Amino acid sequence: MKILVIGDIVGSPGRDALSSYISKKRKEYDFIIVNGENSASGKGITGKIADEFFCWGIDVITSGNHIWDKREIYTYIEGNERLLRPHNYPQGVPGKGYTIQKSSKGEKVAVVSLQGRIFMNPIDCPFKLGKELIEEIRKETKFIIIDFHAEATSEKIALGKYLDGKISLLYGTHTHVQTADEKILPEGTGYITDVGMTGSDSGVIGTQIECVLPRFLTGMPQKFEIAEGNVRLNGISVVLDDETGDCVSIERINIGDAELKY
Repeated sequence: MKILVIGDIVGSPGRDALSSYISKKRKEYDFIIVNGENSASGKGITGKIADEFFCWGIDVITSGNHIWDKREIYTYIEGNERLLRPHNYPQGVPGKGYTIQKSSKGEKVAVVSLQGRIFMNPIDCPFKLGKELIEEIRKETKFIIIDFHAEATSEKIALGKYLDGKISLLYGTHTHVQTADEKILPEGTGYITDVGMTGSDSGVIGTQIECVLPRFLTGMPQKFEIAEGNVRLNGISVVLDDETGDCVSIERINIGDAELKY
């Protein structure tokens, strides 16, 4: 089974890049996942954008700490289980933290969204809840993929090793900076610390540098605006063994404007 994962979509530049890339690549993949929590002007996602992604052929949209930034999503996420919020939010939070969907080959694929706790708002333990959830999911499918939305590289590496052999793939999101450590762990789980960002590379992680620098120089809050131009698309292309669910190949995707060819 061939899986495509696209890193955090940032604003309209990221959405345009995603649309262009998916229109050319959709038929090459059996299942596609994107992180969409920054797709609406850099913070949050709307129902309209989510529907647009699904129309393009995206199978599941994951998220993270910015999922709640557009209040309209509270209702939408209750009615669409293909848009995920982190599973380790407390009980009573709208939406679901995992889903099981069929690939184009008819196989059941489980996608789980988890959020880290180091340098982020405290929520429930992703290690404990993640392992408990996976034990249940494995009764239904061997294809299990986790988007771990976390800041600290150590936390991501630790969770990957903790779940090695129990899932097909764990990839990190949130930092918007693609890491060069893609690998297959000893027990067969594919891993990368961060898949990166899809959006403008002209500023700072998708935001205009003119907005970011004053915050670092003065410590004062600033209104962030989305950067434009010099767009890059980051992600990974993964192959899973049809019999075991193990990862047999993981490759980084890092392409710019010229290759996207709008």
